[in-house]
Amino acid sequence: MAKSRSTAGTVDVDGVTYDWHLQREPHLSDDEGWKGMTISLLQQDAKRAALLEFPPPKRLLKGMPRGRLQLDDATISRCVRAALSAGWEPLSRGKPMVITVDAEGN
Repeated sequence: MAKSRSTAGTVDVDGVTYDWHLQREPHLSDDEGWKGMTISLLQQDAKRAALLEFPPPKRLLKGMPRGRLQLDDATISRCVRAALSAGWEPLSRGKPMVITVDAEGN
């Protein structure tokens, strides 16, 4: 039985529950070249989301075929911590905050 890739889920960080989902997969943009994937984070019962933008995978920059996305709880937890340290306030109102992270989610 093949393992299906996860494009959404829930993660618990420091006793707070966050929902996440894959907003955009890596893709080739006519204007900017390769763009990395983007995930959306939202604290449960909160109003303001965070959009985390990853860099494009190196294999795409080298012309290699697309690979499978690897999103696990550890990566998402690092993303939540990076967003919070960048100033994301999930309980405030407003537009989603856009945050750029590295390939590991830091």
